[in-house]
Amino acid sequence: MKTLLLRFLFSFICPLIFTGISYAGKINVVVSIYPLKDIVKQAGGDMVDVDFIVPSGASPHTFEPTPSDMLKMHRARMFVIIGAGLEFWADRAVKAAGRRDLKVIALSEGMPLIYGGHSHGESRGVADPHIWLDPLLTRDMADRIAFALIELDGANGSYYRKRAEVFKRQLYELHMRIMKAVSRFRTREYVTFHPAWNYFSRRYGLKVIGVIEESPGKEASPRHIAGLINEIRKTGARVVFAEPQFNPKMADVIAKEAGARVLMLDPLGGPDLKGRDTYIGLMLYNLSILEQAMR
Repeated sequence: MKTLLLRFLFSFICPLIFTGISYAGKINVVVSIYPLKDIVKQAGGDMVDVDFIVPSGASPHTFEPTPSDMLKMHRARMFVIIGAGLEFWADRAVKAAGRRDLKVIALSEGMPLIYGGHSHGESRGVADPHIWLDPLLTRDMADRIAFALIELDGANGSYYRKRAEVFKRQLYELHMRIMKAVSRFRTREYVTFHPAWNYFSRRYGLKVIGVIEESPGKEASPRHIAGLINEIRKTGARVVFAEPQFNPKMADVIAKEAGARVLMLDPLGGPDLKGRDTYIGLMLYNLSILEQAMR
């Protein structure tokens, strides 16, 4: 029903706004979440215009696109998503946008995904989509984006390749900085609000001992909360990480009962968040929070 409504709106809106779209000049790219905007911009530089769909402060796991989002997709040449179920709305949004030539890039394809455990959804066969929180996987994502841009604009292929290589070197430097910082951590166990940090933890030898909200929008049961409190006490974990996209009330309750403290990790950042408005800035912010908690 939502897809039909969006397509109905488009039948009236699009001819008025986008008649005579030209592919001259910059490549219009739309991405799902804000961190991808910076990653695409790093690879595409002055040759791309990039917009994002999920607003800052919103959770991509419960977000629903609006007609204005469909307009963004209708005028784009490329739509970049994480995939692995993060953008559960993507297929119907692409159909509603009405662009048969829209190039859709799902960056999770071919990645070493984590399945089961604390992943999104209750089925152990569901993949965790939070691959962008591993800087080395983000290097692979930068390559995928550069290759996709070259397919659309081969005349500027060397430009995209060079920019991607520069960004990949910066990501490797970020990785080494995180490795050095983590080597000084006194504790490596923590509780998160939702299962966003599995790839980061796998890369850097940390351990998520519990997740407050295991499935998007599903409130934790009293039994689950009691289990988290016991796990924190048993392991001596000192922190519960909340996230700005979710209400921290339950994290506060659990931390108080377990004798831990609450700090804020941010998997998404945003254009108006100083220090978190680029991918590398966002990851350095999260590293600084981890250092407060774990050293």
